[in-house]
Amino acid sequence: MKITGIRSVFSGECHYLIIETDEGITGLGEATLHTRQLAVDGVFKHLEPVLIGQDPMRIEHIWQDIFRCTFWRGGPVLMAALSAIDLALWDIKGKALNTPVYNLLGGKCRDKLRVYIGIGGKSSEELAEKGIEMKEKGYTALRFCPTDQGYGEEMGVMDILSGVRKSVKYTQALREAVGDDIDLVLECHTRMTPPTAVELCNEVAPLHPMFVEDPLRADSPEAFRNLRAHTAVPLGTGEKFGAKWDYKCLIEEELIDYVRTDICNCGGITEMKKIAAYAEAHYMEMVPHGVHHAGFIGLMHVDFATPNFCLQEDWMSSSHPEWLDYDVTFKDGYLTMGDRPGLGVTLLEDKCKPFRMREHPHWRRPDGTVQDW
Repeated sequence: MKITGIRSVFSGECHYLIIETDEGITGLGEATLHTRQLAVDGVFKHLEPVLIGQDPMRIEHIWQDIFRCTFWRGGPVLMAALSAIDLALWDIKGKALNTPVYNLLGGKCRDKLRVYIGIGGKSSEELAEKGIEMKEKGYTALRFCPTDQGYGEEMGVMDILSGVRKSVKYTQALREAVGDDIDLVLECHTRMTPPTAVELCNEVAPLHPMFVEDPLRADSPEAFRNLRAHTAVPLGTGEKFGAKWDYKCLIEEELIDYVRTDICNCGGITEMKKIAAYAEAHYMEMVPHGVHHAGFIGLMHVDFATPNFCLQEDWMSSSHPEWLDYDVTFKDGYLTMGDRPGLGVTLLEDKCKPFRMREHPHWRRPDGTVQDW
């Protein structure tokens, strides 16, 4: 079998890759970054002549060839493209061998995947009501980000100290509403500074969050050394990281407790399995970042086959885009999937939406300083 071509397909802001072969088997991957979509598409145009003629079954070889045989390595744009290629190659291999991808990764370690749902609210009372609603739907874990709401008169103006106070207030309200048997993940979205992250973690410690997510910017993972030394609250991060090397100090120095890898950023299935094994050696559990639907299906295959998987994000229950066909079921806080070969998801190109460019919000602090969104 040989690769004969690759194609980018957009649906709204979602970005997919189809790899075609001379035996008529195609593979589907996802490269959705939500921004910089045309840059990722440009990477695919560069890589098409590299891929054509190669054997799609040699997944590790192709991964190494794409990652290493360029002077400039890594970065979210290049890694998103590599992730989509890797996902599509695993899809081809599963289809060629007529088995789900999780069987090629060692088989299932579990029968179902525990998931959390993200909730929000314009007030602590509204957040608490949403938490009760999701608990009644069967979720046993909730993630929330109080700082998603801007401060001042305009959305997108944020004061860090107010963000700490608001996060503590929202966490308290949600804990009182849902009780002690629901796990809470307090998302900070990399918006805190080192001292405010310490303050926040210690303030919410009595409320027993499962972990505090992304309290610090991802540019310098070493910053977690100071935070880890000043709080006992469990910490999780990783969704903005790329390949295994980005996790080096976090894992080897045991600066976090939960690894939040995104399969569409890290290099796909091939690399995510290695990151999970790296974390397993340090008794860390995987709580992968939820990506959009085609990548999400690939993520589920890895989660089923990963012994140190703990929990994953759930986008599937709230929406099923008409341009994707897949077999995933939510029940009582867990996801299950069928046994279709490959990844088990089909892109219905005739139902795709027109391409939509997206730019993340450009937030400011009250004095006009740039603030991480």
